[in-house]
Amino acid sequence: MTLLVNEIFYSIQGESIHSGRPCIFIRLTGCNLRCSYCDTRYAYEQGVNMKITEIMNHIDAYTCRLVEITGGEPLLQSETPILIYRLLENGYEVMLETNGSLDISRVDGRCIKIVDIKCPTSGESDKNDMKNLKRLGSKDQIKFVIGNRIDYEYAKETIDSTGPDFPEDQILFSPSSEEIAPAQLAEWILEDSLNVRLHLQLHKIIWPDRERGV
Repeated sequence: MTLLVNEIFYSIQGESIHSGRPCIFIRLTGCNLRCSYCDTRYAYEQGVNMKITEIMNHIDAYTCRLVEITGGEPLLQSETPILIYRLLENGYEVMLETNGSLDISRVDGRCIKIVDIKCPTSGESDKNDMKNLKRLGSKDQIKFVIGNRIDYEYAKETIDSTGPDFPEDQILFSPSSEEIAPAQLAEWILEDSLNVRLHLQLHKIIWPDRERGV
């Protein structure tokens, strides 16, 4: 059982409610979307085939139990749920960051799913699988990358479709760094009294000049 892996690295978690924690990242190759603001285009095709046992041996070298599977889009590879299961069975706390276009129910329920719902400025909002909003578990998270007021209103309408028991503070509103100032997004959230999280990409604040391995 092999996966096409773009990179494996150890860094600070920067894009979830677990931001700030040391984390091992497994970035898989391939994506079915082409978002306008994508900052990991290098993961579209670059990668090497690794057996799941090789991946496990590689990450065992780190003294860290938090792992994030990211991409690209990890669920494009059929072996990804198996890798997640193996990690969980070996005592890791596992997160999956997915672009929201594919069914997350294939993933072990113990895994924390971070579902990135695409807003209109991404150019890919028509690819969202909105059924995923009903597949979310109590530990999962929803992320919106917001570039303008249209995106903000889209995100507000979308969160109304989540189940009544889904925690609002696990909904992340993240400003698109090239499109909107964090202060503007913060003002909108406060004006509308939304109980969502304003979310900044912590790793880009810590290492603004690094493009990979963060």
